[in-house]
Amino acid sequence: MGYWIVVVDDEALTLTHVKSLLREQDMRVSCLRSGKDLLKFMAKNRPDLVLLDIQMPEMDGFETYQELRRMEEHAGQDPTPIIFLSGMETSEAERFSLEQGASDFIRKPVHKEILIKRIRNAVKHNRDIENLKEEAAVDKLTGFMNKGAGSGKLAKYCEERAGMLMILDLDNFKLVNDIYGHSMGDKFLMAFADVVRRNIRADDVMVRVGGDEFAGFFCNMSGEAALGNLQQRLNSQLHKEAVRLVGEDFDIPLSISIGAVLVPEHGRGYEMLFSLADSALYKVKQNGKNGSMLYCPGEEAALADDQDIQKEFARITQIVEERHSRGGAFILNLEQFSLIYRFIRRFYIRYGGRLIKLMFILSEDVTKGEYSPSLNDAAEKFGLCLQDSLRQSDMILHHKPYQFLVILQNLAEEDFPDVLRRIMAVWESGENNAGTHIEYLMESVVFEQEPSEK
Repeated sequence: MGYWIVVVDDEALTLTHVKSLLREQDMRVSCLRSGKDLLKFMAKNRPDLVLLDIQMPEMDGFETYQELRRMEEHAGQDPTPIIFLSGMETSEAERFSLEQGASDFIRKPVHKEILIKRIRNAVKHNRDIENLKEEAAVDKLTGFMNKGAGSGKLAKYCEERAGMLMILDLDNFKLVNDIYGHSMGDKFLMAFADVVRRNIRADDVMVRVGGDEFAGFFCNMSGEAALGNLQQRLNSQLHKEAVRLVGEDFDIPLSISIGAVLVPEHGRGYEMLFSLADSALYKVKQNGKNGSMLYCPGEEAALADDQDIQKEFARITQIVEERHSRGGAFILNLEQFSLIYRFIRRFYIRYGGRLIKLMFILSEDVTKGEYSPSLNDAAEKFGLCLQDSLRQSDMILHHKPYQFLVILQNLAEEDFPDVLRRIMAVWESGENNAGTHIEYLMESVVFEQEPSEK
């Protein structure tokens, strides 16, 4: 069976007899002569079970049991199964043993079959309980601790250790679920968990807080450079996993944002530290995601010191106002395009209007001319052509290398041919564009104005 059993008894004859019986069952046996010896032994060892005699000088079995439980609780350890041994004939000792929480009670002289069977039952029962606890504490999808069990672990680390408490969030993960489905989304989360495991040490703790948000404690980690390096490694490896899962054309801006706080520099209370790390994560999100930030109280103080509200108003206005070098329509990345499109769609649902969605697809046209420009060059030129041909209220997404998605706002369907002719006229007037074939798809979407609320 391979169990490790500790036998504690002040009688040498009992120790020798029990040791002989257990070794016949291929068990590892350690023999001790007193309760104090057991406490010293348990400070450094974790056997499967302890056979503890009740009647011993200086410290009897019950006193030893209580002190051992206090030690285990202080160390955050699960209680070791204990079977009491006693030569007393009355049932009082057995009753009191079980009331204390012992796994079992055996009378001396020890009977071999009873001893082996009760040891087996006690160890199996304890392991079953440990397995149930572990299953209840672990998030089945990622293998990390779940929020219920993990929060307590993180709180303990914050109280006792030095390091960095951080919150990790998967940027734009909802798009993975929306485009590829929740089954593939689960595979992404499992891949993310594997990436994290490859980049943490045995003493570090990771917890799935919920959805695509995770929290972790990284022991003895300090400094913004270390945090930034971790974030970059995780992002790089996560992108490789994404390509492995869905292919080279994966183009969702999936990334990892991290907010962190140093422990104990900013305290030891878990709830407060989590809030500080969350505030740092919020700033990362505000600054465009895909980054990391270590909590710094000085930044908040600097903002509070700015008393000139008019100057701050002007500064923010300057930042958010359009400052493009070119006129024409906006050329946006996927994240920007998605955000603005969702806003426009909500606006039209509320107030009514028409959107025309237009997709252009570029390919080589081998039937025209001797010169065929590279598609990369052609795509860059076509993007500028769209920008110059369309209105400032229109939007362009350069989606894949040779695909463009265009949103035309409040354009009558009968006016669309004129817009298309204008685009193609600008394109065909350019030099060396004859070797590129352009296809398009168009969809008109009409939104009826919601009735006014009375």
